[in-house]
Amino acid sequence: MKHLRHASAPCVAALLGLLLMTTALAHDDHDHAEGPWSASLADVRRVAAMIPGARPLRINVAKVAESRRTKNFSVKGVAAEPSVQARTAYQVVYADGTLMIDAGMDLATHRFFGRGVDEPYYPGVAALVDAALLRAKLIVLTHEHGDHAAGVITSAQLAALAPKTILTRSQLRTLTTAPQIPSLRLTAEAARRFTVIDYERYFPLAPGIVLIKAPGHTHGSQMIYLALQSGAEYLFVGDVAWHMDGIRMLRDKDAPWVGEPEALMLAELRWLREVHQDQPDVRIVVSHDEDQRLDYLRRGVLGGALE
Repeated sequence: MKHLRHASAPCVAALLGLLLMTTALAHDDHDHAEGPWSASLADVRRVAAMIPGARPLRINVAKVAESRRTKNFSVKGVAAEPSVQARTAYQVVYADGTLMIDAGMDLATHRFFGRGVDEPYYPGVAALVDAALLRAKLIVLTHEHGDHAAGVITSAQLAALAPKTILTRSQLRTLTTAPQIPSLRLTAEAARRFTVIDYERYFPLAPGIVLIKAPGHTHGSQMIYLALQSGAEYLFVGDVAWHMDGIRMLRDKDAPWVGEPEALMLAELRWLREVHQDQPDVRIVVSHDEDQRLDYLRRGVLGGALE
């Protein structure tokens, strides 16, 4: 992220404005536009090369909390066996700084998801995430739900975090008009502090990183493609799926109250399954899949300590 070293918030915003204009060059003629949603990994890789500079070195994950759910809650039709939903944030490490994907959450937000059930929350890890957010050059959210966004929005350090937090126009609209939790509602004054972007399909964020518009779970949902200097590739899918088996088996969640458009979600799951089958070296990262998180830590796909 050499181009962002010591950059002020106005400089970051100016850079992002330039990228917003150049991202039009990344749009194809929608050759893959059959159905409600589509993407092209070849195009995403091309967009990832649009911003010059050294790519990231590694990625770390932090689990700030967990929710106890049966697996059929995450993958429709499977056995109702015990399962853990991890609540995670990710640190992308460049040679000259860091970038955060998602922001963790405070204890009050965690309790909202527990709905009266006492579920594990790790304040020491949450404090490390808070410190990592302050150190980061940029912060980007897969979507605007509390377990991904509250670490910024409810922070006492909001004034420092907001200018380097990238919100899409859809994410900002949700957070100002219809947030998941009342405590996430942004005032007009707070909203003006954030760096806001809008894009049609793909957005080159930093060397090796591309945002992929993927509405459905929320209006502002997006996937994040990342390529390391080593050549390793990652797809952070946020809450498109809650468990990797949903992608493998092409099954959505059993959570109708979320209000996801079925055809749209199946299109995104289908694309992810095709990537998983045809490009097995691309590491798909499902935010809440604790089984996958532990496997990735064991194999060194993700690091377990924030830097």
